[in-house]
Amino acid sequence: MIPRYSRPAMAAIWEPANKFRIWFQIEAHACDALADLGVIPKAAAAAVWARGDIPYTPERIARIDAIEAETKHDVIAFLTELAEQVGEEARFVHQGMTSSDVLDTCLAVQLAQAADILLADIDALLAALERRAREFKDLPCMGRSHGIHAEPVTMGLKFARFYAEFARNRARLAAARDDVATCAISGAVGTFANIDPAVEEHVAARLGLTPEPVSTQVIPRDRHAHFFAVLGVIASSVENLATEIRHLQRTEVREAEEYFAPGQKGSSAMPHKRNPVLTENLTGLARIVRAAVVPALENVALWHERDISHSSVERMIGPDATVTLDFALARLTGVVDKLLVYPDGMAENLNQLGGLVFSQRVLLALTQAGMSREDAYRAVQRNAMKVWLEKADFLSELKGDAEVTALLDGAALEALFDLGYHTKNVDRIFARVFGAN
Repeated sequence: MIPRYSRPAMAAIWEPANKFRIWFQIEAHACDALADLGVIPKAAAAAVWARGDIPYTPERIARIDAIEAETKHDVIAFLTELAEQVGEEARFVHQGMTSSDVLDTCLAVQLAQAADILLADIDALLAALERRAREFKDLPCMGRSHGIHAEPVTMGLKFARFYAEFARNRARLAAARDDVATCAISGAVGTFANIDPAVEEHVAARLGLTPEPVSTQVIPRDRHAHFFAVLGVIASSVENLATEIRHLQRTEVREAEEYFAPGQKGSSAMPHKRNPVLTENLTGLARIVRAAVVPALENVALWHERDISHSSVERMIGPDATVTLDFALARLTGVVDKLLVYPDGMAENLNQLGGLVFSQRVLLALTQAGMSREDAYRAVQRNAMKVWLEKADFLSELKGDAEVTALLDGAALEALFDLGYHTKNVDRIFARVFGAN
């Protein structure tokens, strides 16, 4: 990914230095296990660690690249350069292993490392969402269905809804991390013909992975498809929240707004502009993350025990999807944390339609007073349409409707126009989301 949308810790996971470091650890831990089994000398395993466990400097990486330019094989180039460091004992490295043992196990480590950062990102976002939810728990605002005024909610409930959504995403990502964190050291076509399964178990334990039950020559790609699908779902949730903020910032709504910093400029042409640039950016970044999902699904179908049609895909979607989502989650947390909320705008919008938001309560009161639902609906809608078309006052229209007042007098109608009625269960909803406390 381009530096503009990258954060250092996540980007470093996909740098050659980290990749080669993991490759070395896989080979060195495998040597330890082979030595314990008596397959190679213990002194050889010790030599691999003593001489090969050195930083992958730009010079070492350049040497590997130069060898690969000749061999056209990345793992062989790595092993050749490692042999230059280790010496004669390097002949015992990679005993009974195949390239995908290194590549797939390394990718599992990298995806687990990336998931750990993303889980921390979600934790930070959850903390911001909970803080804002509690801050605005009882602040009434307009609820909308199809973009049209419906009934009152609270701003706190909006934040609580997104908190619950990202809490589900956290659980999904934790499960996907566990699913993808498997190790394969099973040799050609995955039969362990030339390497003991104990080696795989040893390497897996050292790297914090689980042995893959049946790896053929590659780790099954349904695991990776699950992982990237979860990233896509999380990205969609990012867009969901970003879209809500973008709508609330529209001039005609103006109930909330991205923080506008001193000195910030909104438009090169119009000095008055305050645009939702961050949430628009997040909407775009979500598309990039979701773009990884279909290729990951298509990677599941590989030929027989091994092909590399998935390899080029993963070299791109691994870094791109994780780096982009990491940046997006961090940006979204900042947006939520600094979001400007306008209670006066919310109150103005609540009163914009002259009380129409209480139409359902009037409908129910009429049915409870003895009118059929069909007649009650017609009576309420008849008066509501006058408000839409003539900007009338809903309560006044109802009080002037003989069919309505035959069952509900003025005082009874006025009692139905109570904002608190719609927010009386907010505490119970919060208890469901955040717990009893």
